[in-house]
Amino acid sequence: MAINTVAVIGAGTMGAGIAQVCAQCGWTTKLFDAFPEGLSAGMEKINAFWEKGIATGKTTEEQKAEWSANLEAIADMATAVADADLVIEAVPEIPDLKHSIFADLARLAPPHAVLASNTSSLSIAAIAAATDCGERVIGMHFFNPVPLMKLLELVCHDGTGKATIAIAREAAAAMGKTDILVKDIPGFATSRLGVVLGNEAIRMLAEGVASAGDIDTAMQLGYRHPMGPLALSDLVGLDVRRDILLNLADSFTDESYLPHPLLEALVSEGSLGKKSGKGIYDWSTGEAQERDDLPL
Repeated sequence: MAINTVAVIGAGTMGAGIAQVCAQCGWTTKLFDAFPEGLSAGMEKINAFWEKGIATGKTTEEQKAEWSANLEAIADMATAVADADLVIEAVPEIPDLKHSIFADLARLAPPHAVLASNTSSLSIAAIAAATDCGERVIGMHFFNPVPLMKLLELVCHDGTGKATIAIAREAAAAMGKTDILVKDIPGFATSRLGVVLGNEAIRMLAEGVASAGDIDTAMQLGYRHPMGPLALSDLVGLDVRRDILLNLADSFTDESYLPHPLLEALVSEGSLGKKSGKGIYDWSTGEAQERDDLPL
């Protein structure tokens, strides 16, 4: 099945990035958010990314005009998904919210549409169970920032159809992504490894093993990671990382996955990382700066 129209549900950081990439693929892309201010903010993020590309000489005004013509902000979900060949949900990691949305998508989207969730840790099988078309449901876990990150984690529950997997892989290739196929296990492959590394790095920081910058440098230069685990946690969102850890601890009945108290303290005070301006690092200038006031 050829993909011509894509609907993205949720215009936050991930949803906006996904919609941007879809528009750049040449697909008619409809971005929906339940909150008008969120929809406007998502469109502004996409425009700012394109403008920055023009300013740095990476893209042209003509490319921006072409991509912009493919992208439309839609205030009604039924309208957004009415003609979609692929629907990608990218709302917050709240199980009941995702289940409710997928129940609606099964009713509102065309019967041929693939229904994908960008969840980084929640059960795809449970999401599929909210529908009557589980064979069309798959996880498509993107990475932040979506336009730059090459990996796309495809998550299949036991009932995901082969045709659905094939379409998801075709979409990944069209987006310029390398896909990996993983089973529907809590944390999948990437989130499970990533949050454990990040949580341990936070433990080391709290114990005074080294500074945040030095811990990150150790992994960048010693293990060739493009970004250290602490800066990456800030970029993803400390609240997102905390929620994934709690989900893993509950799913596996294993307290070793519980978030470190420093992570809990940062989330509680509203220091969520780059999106809030401050997390493990201070991002007020747009770049990561060492903090000396962490609640240790």
